[in-house]
Amino acid sequence: MDNTTPRASFTNANRHISEEEELILTSVGVDIGSSTSHLVFSRLELKLEATRYRVTRREILNESEILLTPYVDETKIDVEALEAFINRQYKKAKIKRDEVDTGALILTGVAVRRRNARAIGELFAQEAGKFVAVSAGDGLEATMAAHGSGAVAHSARTGGVVLNIDIGGGTSKFAICNNGKVQEVSAIDIGARLVAFNPDGALVRIEDAGRKHAGWAGMKIELGQKIHQDSLRAMVSGMMDKLFAILGPEPISEEVKSLLRLPPLTYRGEIDSVMFSGGVSEFIYNREKTSFGDLGPLIADEIHRRIPALGMLVMEPTARIRATVIGASQYTIQVSGNTIFITPEDAVPVRNVPVVAPEFPLETDELSKDAVRDATLNALRRLDLQYGRQPVAIAFHWQGSATFFRLQAFSRGVVEGLKDVLDRGHPLVLVNDGDVGGIVGLHFQEELRIPNPIISVDGIALNDFDYIDIGALIPSSGSVPVVIKSLIFSASQQQ
Repeated sequence: MDNTTPRASFTNANRHISEEEELILTSVGVDIGSSTSHLVFSRLELKLEATRYRVTRREILNESEILLTPYVDETKIDVEALEAFINRQYKKAKIKRDEVDTGALILTGVAVRRRNARAIGELFAQEAGKFVAVSAGDGLEATMAAHGSGAVAHSARTGGVVLNIDIGGGTSKFAICNNGKVQEVSAIDIGARLVAFNPDGALVRIEDAGRKHAGWAGMKIELGQKIHQDSLRAMVSGMMDKLFAILGPEPISEEVKSLLRLPPLTYRGEIDSVMFSGGVSEFIYNREKTSFGDLGPLIADEIHRRIPALGMLVMEPTARIRATVIGASQYTIQVSGNTIFITPEDAVPVRNVPVVAPEFPLETDELSKDAVRDATLNALRRLDLQYGRQPVAIAFHWQGSATFFRLQAFSRGVVEGLKDVLDRGHPLVLVNDGDVGGIVGLHFQEELRIPNPIISVDGIALNDFDYIDIGALIPSSGSVPVVIKSLIFSASQQQ
């Protein structure tokens, strides 16, 4: 290295992990979406296994009421009403805010919009640092729903393919779950609250997609209008035609293409079973009879009518409208050793970096740059991280020899997959569960000469839905403190 190269950190102290064998945490999951909002309080028990704590028990302490998300106008959420609801749920659960150890705040739909997200975030300002705050787009929503419903866990138990269809107020999301992984996702503008009615049956809410569906059913709809039930059924029938067209072998129509929010599913293999989640699933599984002034009951009736023709086994999910995170675990470890690589030294600290765990084909001797790139891109898309708006941490389990050829293929593939992230100047963050952090980080610097800061640490096993804080180097030992926060689902496999 010449003298102009920033000094990399190769530490040499022994690794250290918290000495507590078990942790018990009180956690809360807060889900605020376009149509509904709710909380769940839970107790998590974590046990130290090898290089990380794993959740061994989840106990739901209290589930909140389901709130129809309140609005000031068409796009601005009524934060004062939302705050009153949240405070009421803490009191109902008999849990004080300072008694919560960790949690997750999930914002979806219009809640993600800047003015909403900022105002909602301020409601949880005192929990800053404890909570993982996630703004979820369609891909991440679909992935979380598949984990929360139990579809992912069921596919892992059976080794089969499970389709999860999450039907909410504004959109429907699809997730193909294969052998314990979300393989592919899609989303479409079909939902129960694209139109909504007051108790007298007059239209009080019309989304743009609602006007489209009504138009295709031969109706022009306006606020204040009352629509005959037969006309609504015709509209819903057309919506379900388009929903299930996503699963058919025929090319999708231009009408369906105009509704897609993500690319259509490409999977055309056998599907062993299907699960429904989201608000409409409460009606599909006959758990809810009350009308909320929307199309939910009619959509459920239409799905009931079509289920025999689907030719799939319909399974009941573990969670329906609450198919989301129940909270987050959190623990701290200290990573050192002689193999981590950080350059420049002020590249750390970094906070709340989302983790992606691509399925790299590292078991093969002939490692391909293109395969590494494609695996990276697929993992980013699944978690809505492909646009480069924030840094991400690439988690991997290195297999095989660390030859120059294999390191070069791996490094070039990762750089190509992370192009949008790196082009914005974010650091390259790599985490592996072995001891190759130093050599991998050095390869990116010396052979690829990327200009970005490089943080490559090892000895930590991470997964999708983990978030990592990497602290500043401790001069006396060369180690770095690491905080790992993990989103927790009631139905997921052991974390």
